[in-house]
Amino acid sequence: MASFTKHQIIMEISLKSISLITAVVLTGLSAGLFYAWSVSVIPGTRKVIDGTYLETMKSINRAILNPAFYLIFMGSFALLVIVTIQQYNVRPTFWLLLGATLTYLFGTLGVTIYGNVPLNDALEALNLEEMLASELPEFRLFYEQKWNRLHTIRTIFSVLSFVLSVLAIFSYSNQNNL
Repeated sequence: MASFTKHQIIMEISLKSISLITAVVLTGLSAGLFYAWSVSVIPGTRKVIDGTYLETMKSINRAILNPAFYLIFMGSFALLVIVTIQQYNVRPTFWLLLGATLTYLFGTLGVTIYGNVPLNDALEALNLEEMLASELPEFRLFYEQKWNRLHTIRTIFSVLSFVLSVLAIFSYSNQNNL
């Protein structure tokens, strides 16, 4: 069995701590983004006419696909996986992180990839200028109700993932006397 120096052990704990804190921050930013959207963008877009709503959502869907969003959205999951593996032998921190990781995977990533993204793709494929005025309210109703319902689900799961990861930090710090 390898013998570790005190310095190596401290470095390993420090790297694990930094990874864990970064995972929690990214997960919190993701949850915050979805929550802020729920309490600001959704109520605001409910007040605009159908064509404006659909054009606005198209524009937002294009704009959000940027490196900062991907860092938060995908980085949360990637780091949650890493810190869960790092804490494999540290109970209950491991179980809290596993819960946070699975919650984020299925409730946030899964709902987004298999729910919101296909709706966004369907909206992107529409030529709004060629649609009849009578078709706009019908598509908006279909899109908006389904998209907002899925968004609520992913918001709840991203917040739950964040809470579990925060609890993991408390568990980790208690076990390591930090």
